Amino acid sequence: MNPLPVLERCRFEHAPIAVFARSRDASRAVAAEIAALIRTRTNEGRPCVLGLATGSTPVSVYAELVRLHREEGLTFKNVTTFNLDEYYPLPPEHAQSYRRFMRTHLFDHIDIDPARTHVPSGVVPKAEVDAHCAAYEEAIRTAGGIDFQILGIGRTGHIGFNEPGSPRHSVTRLVALDPLTRRDAAGDFGGENATPRSALTMGVRSILNARRLVLMAWGQHKADVVRTAIEGEVSSHVTASFLQEHSNALFVLDAAAAGSLTRFRAPWLLGPLEEQGLAWDERTTRRAILWLSELRKKPILKLTDDDYNEAGLQDLLRAHGSAYEANLAGFYEMQHTITGWPGGRDPRRAKPGDAPVRPLRAKSAGVFPKRVLVLSPHPDDDVISMGGTLCRLVDQGHEVHIAYEVSGANAVSDEAVWSVLAFMRDSGVIDAPSRARLDAMCGKLVSGSTAPSPELLGWKGLIRRHEAISAARVCGVPESRLHFLDLPFYNDAPRSRHYGAEDIARVARLLGQVQPHLIYAAGDLDDPHGTHRLCLHVLREALAQAATAQARWLEDCELWLYRGAWAEWPLDEIDLAVPLSPQEVLRRRRAIFRHETQKDQALFLGEDRREFWQRTDDRSRRLAQAYNALGLAEYEAIEAFRRYAPEDFLKSVAF
Repeated sequence: MNPLPVLERCRFEHAPIAVFARSRDASRAVAAEIAALIRTRTNEGRPCVLGLATGSTPVSVYAELVRLHREEGLTFKNVTTFNLDEYYPLPPEHAQSYRRFMRTHLFDHIDIDPARTHVPSGVVPKAEVDAHCAAYEEAIRTAGGIDFQILGIGRTGHIGFNEPGSPRHSVTRLVALDPLTRRDAAGDFGGENATPRSALTMGVRSILNARRLVLMAWGQHKADVVRTAIEGEVSSHVTASFLQEHSNALFVLDAAAAGSLTRFRAPWLLGPLEEQGLAWDERTTRRAILWLSELRKKPILKLTDDDYNEAGLQDLLRAHGSAYEANLAGFYEMQHTITGWPGGRDPRRAKPGDAPVRPLRAKSAGVFPKRVLVLSPHPDDDVISMGGTLCRLVDQGHEVHIAYEVSGANAVSDEAVWSVLAFMRDSGVIDAPSRARLDAMCGKLVSGSTAPSPELLGWKGLIRRHEAISAARVCGVPESRLHFLDLPFYNDAPRSRHYGAEDIARVARLLGQVQPHLIYAAGDLDDPHGTHRLCLHVLREALAQAATAQARWLEDCELWLYRGAWAEWPLDEIDLAVPLSPQEVLRRRRAIFRHETQKDQALFLGEDRREFWQRTDDRSRRLAQAYNALGLAEYEAIEAFRRYAPEDFLKSVAF
């Protein structure tokens, strides 16, 4: 029996899907199907051939298979494996090689015969690459073909390393990597310049020859390409779309990765909501009206009955009675997200006619001043993501604390360290032995012969710490209210990071110390490093401890999630919109500029080559324009947040 719950296909979808609330639940279900296949073949005395993938997506599947082996006796003695790809040129002992990856996450923890594990060679001589690839294809045929192939999907829509343009008939071969693929991998290799430009990969035909294909995708950053692969036409530009042609393929998604599919983003296009088990609640109503406003290119209050009817929103029109009433509902919902007092107004300074402080709902809504805790995963996320709001909270008299959760040392170049050390060496304020030591280190940095030693990482972390202190001064936050947590999980390699008890304890202690009325935390879970996601999990665990201990301060607390440099809140998910003046935009920019190591030479910009201050300016200005297009007031810029009551956050399945 197939343990994966396949949804009934709607008219927009050209391939079957299974959607889970959490990626970990999806991973367990995929692992359960693999385990059932292995056990069946073992009982039949037949081998089982698995096609394996690498990257962050399948890690939790491999962890579950290891658990099944250790705790439930699942044996891999009859299993043969073939990996999709390998970087070229890259030796198998390299920290980022896929052979090393598979040993770390699976092979070294199960009873599989190493001779039956196959990964393309990243060290085969260039003249022998074609012969090696042909031999790889022959080895798959000799093994009887692949029974079950695991796949991920890259943001270019690739499967394996079959980048855009890979033909349907392609087989195992050497390929040039797409620039976006290399930028996504740059964090693992210490920068884009150190990232391989080529790889060996099984071809599209090689993959489609497998008897069972399961493509997994987690996170919002995969949502748009997942929609293209499932709802778009079959195209070599999105090689994952070729799965539409396979008779036994399945897309397994978490809720975030499935979020752009029509059935979730615009379910009214599939028919009456009640027939889908849905209702016109506040969030769905707002989403539909905003969708219609964008579709018709009209402000909300100008939408007509014909607009609703022609777009398939007759049920919404019927629920409200007329376009006029529906428009008012959508307009007021968006209008009520806007406030210039994100922490509430001092009641002693209230004047007749002042606008209400609409979004605040907790018991502490009337408390003034409030204790505010801003959690910044990296040392610059606070000013990049909510620098204007941060300044506003300080200027309006609230007690603002900022906690920097990791050191950010990995994002500092050796050149930046050389500049600081050379200044110290030549400053004349240090003794001769120290000057000689710095001179030796500067020589190593120039020659590129330094290893990422604890001492070097310590200097890099100290540089970022003082950049954060300088940026906080621009915002008016004194150093006494800055907290550098240095969460231990950041010390591990990016793909091996897991938070632990000490990470949770440090955040829990800070929460108990500050006892905040308002918490602002990073809610963009798709940063290339995974740091934001881990920090959010740590926060949830720390809040759970506070709830278990029945901490009184938690009853008066509100949680607001911001989005950073990697994603934006959709309009229908915004609960708080803080408009900024031109002067506040410039002040935010000055704060971002204090992070000098992240300007011009930032190591991990991802796919977007703009500097962080440019992304921030453009994003907040674009959001202000979107509000204006809805018929609301025109602002220079807006910073947006989503509300979670702590108890709702603890129950949330989105994280």
